[in-house]
Amino acid sequence: MLSKAAPAAATAISIAGEVLMQAARIATAVAISVAALIPHVPAQAQDIQRLFVEGDIVRGNTPLGATGPICVLTSQFKRGENVVFRIRVRNVQGKPLDTAGIKSIEVELADGRKLPTRYGGHPPRQPTDFFWTAAWMIPENYPTGSLGYSITATDMEGNTVKWEPLREFRSWPTVIAGTVEYVKQAQQ
Repeated sequence: MLSKAAPAAATAISIAGEVLMQAARIATAVAISVAALIPHVPAQAQDIQRLFVEGDIVRGNTPLGATGPICVLTSQFKRGENVVFRIRVRNVQGKPLDTAGIKSIEVELADGRKLPTRYGGHPPRQPTDFFWTAAWMIPENYPTGSLGYSITATDMEGNTVKWEPLREFRSWPTVIAGTVEYVKQAQQ
């Protein structure tokens, strides 16, 4: 009986050995694949976004007076109106950055025009919030139509981020035909 059981046992051992060998090959392939990925991890870690931009556009006051509701969200402007880009930049922890944390912020219009920004309290006389702004008074001869823009922010450590609004042209500033009326408003 021992002789009849020996071939069956040998076959079982042979199958078990093949299964173990196949498992060893799979484990080796997985280990090699994982090892191949490890050198790429530090490079990806350097690409982590460090700055986050949020913003909107509103109608601003002009030296000649108001042309409509001030600091109300809008995307349609007539020539002679003041487009104000309101911007907040946050770090990885979500903290808003002011002049101590930001080296530069620039608004660039799709036509190549670059607008400087400044940091301050709003409304100016009795601030309830602090953020960056850039203003663009639309020239009288500027063509009508939508105008894309981007915002580039650089912090004091040299981290830079470029932000663009949604790729939906109806949310971009749009210059529309018409004549503006300036109305002097009481100081805020």
